[in-house]
Amino acid sequence: MHATATETSTHALSGLIDLARYPLDDLDVEAGQALVAQCRRQLEDDGCVVLERFVPDEAVARLERETERLSPEAHYNQTETNPYNSAGDPNRPASHPVNRFDDRTNGFVAGDRIDDDTLIRQVYANPDFQRFIAAVVGMEAIHPYADPLADLVVNVLRDGCQHPWHYDTNEFIVTLMTRQPEGGGLFEYVPGIRSPEGENFDAVKEVIDGDRSQLTSLALRPGDLQIFFGRYSLHRVTPVEGPRERHTVIFAYAKEPGFVGRPERAQRIFGRMAPIHERLLEEGMDRSDSLAD
Repeated sequence: MHATATETSTHALSGLIDLARYPLDDLDVEAGQALVAQCRRQLEDDGCVVLERFVPDEAVARLERETERLSPEAHYNQTETNPYNSAGDPNRPASHPVNRFDDRTNGFVAGDRIDDDTLIRQVYANPDFQRFIAAVVGMEAIHPYADPLADLVVNVLRDGCQHPWHYDTNEFIVTLMTRQPEGGGLFEYVPGIRSPEGENFDAVKEVIDGDRSQLTSLALRPGDLQIFFGRYSLHRVTPVEGPRERHTVIFAYAKEPGFVGRPERAQRIFGRMAPIHERLLEEGMDRSDSLAD
């Protein structure tokens, strides 16, 4: 007897995800519907949901070994960046957010370095996992990136590395921590500080100046899955402390098929472009909103 597609999908996640606690293999049952509803409420209220111990401890050890093996492939770069990954504006005051630059030093393992037989690639491509994420973010379906570098990424932060205040290119992002550093590496964010209608520069300036009144700080642990609306929420990862690297898997999906990140962003983050980026560089590309990248 041949296994059905659903059985194959569920089997692929068995042991990798705590399906008893998080029944994303059967979202039509009462427990699955309750899980989605809870996640959607939290996302609506806070722009972020963390599913603790989404991956059971024994599987976390396997995933940690996998990202440890991949981590030497990370491209590291150091740059001074503002929250918009853009150039400054000499027509605005030095205190304006677009002119507030901070050190960004971190590493990214590009998607084309992550084979199909890796556990994290299997999770990323799994239909049940994708269906769950789509339900949580309120979409009929989500689509893997057509970007061969940015579809599935491992973020690697060594001692002293950080990712300062910034926004994500895509509306939402899904991450899974596989290794926690000895110190630092906290994920901090201000939910919904901007919208498609405007940048809200005054509020952003207050956060950069040190206002923590609207800020949430998370000490994520290995095995925790995070779903985050990073296009509209200002966020950062504080400097890592100690010799133990911080590893986080980034699962990138889009509302529409065929999404590819900006060529200049690929060059900056991965140190190179794929052929598809080179074509886009020649042809040009548009975004669905007017927000800075």
